[in-house]
Amino acid sequence: MENNRGQRVKKVGIVVSDKMDKTIVVRVEQKYTHPLYKRTVKKSKKFKAHDEAGTAKTGDRVEIIESRPLSKSKTWRLVRVLDK
Repeated sequence: MENNRGQRVKKVGIVVSDKMDKTIVVRVEQKYTHPLYKRTVKKSKKFKAHDEAGTAKTGDRVEIIESRPLSKSKTWRLVRVLDK
């Protein structure tokens, strides 16, 4: 078993909301095979991320990284906008 200290998790997703000040909501999708039915299933989860400059807009594909808690629900930061 390896020690993962210092390794921050990165995720890629689509911005679904940019209405808050310095905050974006990012939907990250995950595909997996259902254990019983052997079908590919899509599962998505939303994360609130800190966007200091306000560069990301709704519909953009972005990369976010884990960070210290910035508020009650924000524990992610925007790294970069991949696609507009």
